[in-house]
Amino acid sequence: MKKRILLFALLSISVFSYSQQTYTIKGETLELITEIEGQLDLLWNTIDGEYRYFVRTEDNTITELKNTKGADKNYNEEYKVLLEGFTNGQSTYKLKLTRYDLRNYFDLYNTSVDSSYVSLQPEPRIGLRLGFSGGITNNPFVGNPDNVKTPLIGAELEIFESRGLPRSSGFLEARHAFNNEDFQYSTTEFSLGYRYRFINTSSFSIYGQVKLATLNFTDVTFTDANNMEVDLNETAFDVPLIFGIGSDIKVSENSFITIIYGELFAGLLDNQGNFSTDIAIGYKFNL
Repeated sequence: MKKRILLFALLSISVFSYSQQTYTIKGETLELITEIEGQLDLLWNTIDGEYRYFVRTEDNTITELKNTKGADKNYNEEYKVLLEGFTNGQSTYKLKLTRYDLRNYFDLYNTSVDSSYVSLQPEPRIGLRLGFSGGITNNPFVGNPDNVKTPLIGAELEIFESRGLPRSSGFLEARHAFNNEDFQYSTTEFSLGYRYRFINTSSFSIYGQVKLATLNFTDVTFTDANNMEVDLNETAFDVPLIFGIGSDIKVSENSFITIIYGELFAGLLDNQGNFSTDIAIGYKFNL
């Protein structure tokens, strides 16, 4: 039993030693572990109790990733400038100088520039985006003989994988269509939906969407057959499959202007005779 334990310990030491190599960087001799190998390599080790990270380029130049403090006690984040230069501007906005974040960053870059690179495929990270919008609607799936347009406001929470440029996302939306003197109909709607970005770049995207389920609280005033005014309140749950199209335009590292045609047509609701007018403009930001 003791021999087995000794053999296991020797093998462990051997494997660990093999995973490290000795480098001389600016006159300093260091034992470094290769974490990522690709067009850009990530090297690191714990040296004198401090985590230190290095980038190695294709010409075998090794540069340390630093994050020193200035006289004002704020971090200078030199590593961000350095990495954006090596990666042709791949964003470092949320990049922390940690092994986990650097692994994901190097992996994303190597995947984008080398089709033969084998991605590490880290666990997906969930991103959230909150948005607010306002516009007009003619409530296309409701009887509206005079095609009256009314104000529309909305808010949504979009859920997506934050790594890279995800094409798919889900959303939860709340919106309210107001009534007016010519069309005494208003509704508050809560919906669950899905989006797919068929044009998807770092600066803008164009997507199709579908509302999978809706819950509506409706107030309507109408004149009945006896010429009496009737107020009616209804609650309805539907699986309408309402299709729309939209675009997000990036205006800062963390925010977007959005334009959305929310209700073009529905798979399980009838259009009531008017071409859909359901347009809103809004603002979104990452949480």
